[in-house]
Amino acid sequence: MAIILNIETATTNCSVSIAHKGKTLSLIEEDHARYSHSEQLHLFIERSLKEAKIQPTDLDAVAVSKGPGSYTGLRIGVSTAKGLCYALDIPMISISTLESMAQSVDVESGYIIPLLDARRMEVYAAVFDHNGELIKPAWAEVVDENSFSEFMNEKPLYLLGDGAIKCREILQGPRLNYFPEYLPSAKTMSEMSYNAFKKGLFENTAYFEPFYLKDFIATKSKK
Repeated sequence: MAIILNIETATTNCSVSIAHKGKTLSLIEEDHARYSHSEQLHLFIERSLKEAKIQPTDLDAVAVSKGPGSYTGLRIGVSTAKGLCYALDIPMISISTLESMAQSVDVESGYIIPLLDARRMEVYAAVFDHNGELIKPAWAEVVDENSFSEFMNEKPLYLLGDGAIKCREILQGPRLNYFPEYLPSAKTMSEMSYNAFKKGLFENTAYFEPFYLKDFIATKSKK
């Protein structure tokens, strides 16, 4: 039946959806700067299942946003997905966070550049064409006046996500379009996870790790 639970925790947006054959049946999400995923995620899953009138045993797979993004958020999402897959004996699917973001807009031409806020003036970025096809894979970009210059041609650029806020402070031009409100969401994962399910693109649940892009660096509190 292809009933899939989608989990998105790569940013401040804690998001869960239930989808049947790529169609979203329920969506529960909340964007909170406090990163309350550890408190909210399991509650959101329960609410989403109830809203979709689905039992956990009805699930055929669990899809999780694999990153890049928040180290802690990704760990929480992947750990939850693994636990459910083991308990229900169902496969796990991973979805690129940036690719999922790129699916949230519909444009006729140009480049779609999803951006996630990283440290200081850094962002996680990837570039897609207007059809959602990957042009440049994910990398960590230190934002300056030359950022994305290779794409500054006659085509418009659509910069999505909280990382776009940093870019807007430095990059200006008539072809630049900013949409910082577009955060990763389990809603855009629905069709992507179904396509992966049909192709049998499953992860090794035991050994799968999120795509952090950069190594985690712990910092001490100043207090």
